[in-house]
Amino acid sequence: MDTVWHGVLHALGIAGSMTWQVTWSLILGFALSAIIEALVKKSTIARLLPDDSPKSLATATALGAASSSCSYAAVALARALFRKGANFTSAMAFQFASTNLVIELGLILALLLGWQFTAAEFVGGPFMIVLLALIFRRLLRPKLVHGAREQADRAVAGSMEGHAAMDMSVAGDGSFWRRLLSPAGFTSVSHNFVMEWAAVLRDIVIGLLIAGAAAAWIPDSFWQNLFFTGHPLAAKIWGPIIGPLVAVAAFVCSIGNVPLAAVLWNGGISFGGVVSFIFADLIIIPILLIYRKYYGARMMWFLATTFYVTMVAAGYVVELLFSPLHLVPTGPRHARLGQDGITWNYTSWLNVMFLLLAALLVWRFFSTGGRQMLAMMGGGPDDMAGGESGPDDMASSESGRAT
Repeated sequence: MDTVWHGVLHALGIAGSMTWQVTWSLILGFALSAIIEALVKKSTIARLLPDDSPKSLATATALGAASSSCSYAAVALARALFRKGANFTSAMAFQFASTNLVIELGLILALLLGWQFTAAEFVGGPFMIVLLALIFRRLLRPKLVHGAREQADRAVAGSMEGHAAMDMSVAGDGSFWRRLLSPAGFTSVSHNFVMEWAAVLRDIVIGLLIAGAAAAWIPDSFWQNLFFTGHPLAAKIWGPIIGPLVAVAAFVCSIGNVPLAAVLWNGGISFGGVVSFIFADLIIIPILLIYRKYYGARMMWFLATTFYVTMVAAGYVVELLFSPLHLVPTGPRHARLGQDGITWNYTSWLNVMFLLLAALLVWRFFSTGGRQMLAMMGGGPDDMAGGESGPDDMASSESGRAT
């Protein structure tokens, strides 16, 4: 019993130490995303994605990167855009970018694994979107899209539709800084910040706990055999293939899979395998079940297959591009898994500073109607009658009383 208890404490200690290492970067990333979302109205996105042209795909990618980092909310918002007339391919590009090209993901990758992995994210992600669009243009039949639209219009509840429907951007005219520094801007940023945390907190906690358990309990020999570390060429070929499958088995999505990616990297998975693993948050089993509710079984299998193929391809491309440029980390692998525990250093100072910022935003959130918004975030897609303006109007009226 003492051995089991010691093992549990060891795993929790690693998870807690990793949490301390990444806290400031998560707060910074979510704060920056909240600022961007405060200035971009969701109601204008659908009309900017009328087709699968390069312009629409680029717009979808840019707007997605500035949107939610929660996989469930991103999938719900993509369906909402599709129902409002957005092109299906562009909606899927938006969905991918909003989970895998967001600021906070890049920050935590750099902190736990290294800047090379952040660079790989922003190289492999756009490549995957382009390849996905080409495959869709070739294989996606109008009949399948029509069936998906009929199923989408049934508005079957999946997850996070209430959150996806909320538009908390700052209304009105004026310069970027004028809107941002206004009382309404402060309220909008706080609402976006806290709602994003509420959407992804579960996945972050689960991801850290799984990573802590994997680092503490699974021997290195298991990972080395799984990833063929004794055969460098085979490891590079196998890594992008097995990476997404590990993600599917782990059930962790969004930013929560980065700590486990660090464990896999230390265990011997290839550089491209890490990239494919990170991108696979959109084909974990809970998300696939939501696709079935949103678009039907045939589209679910189509998305699962094409997403997997493009994720594997993105891993290979990153490996092939980064290796000749000597951008793939070599030598002993030392992803930061919290083995050193919590010490008072620059990370601690940054955590204190950004935790104070988070506390300020949380205070503003709850003092301007935030509690009601939390209650609404899990609602069905059509529960927010009157459209996306409901939460925005509530935020504006509450901020007026607060100021």
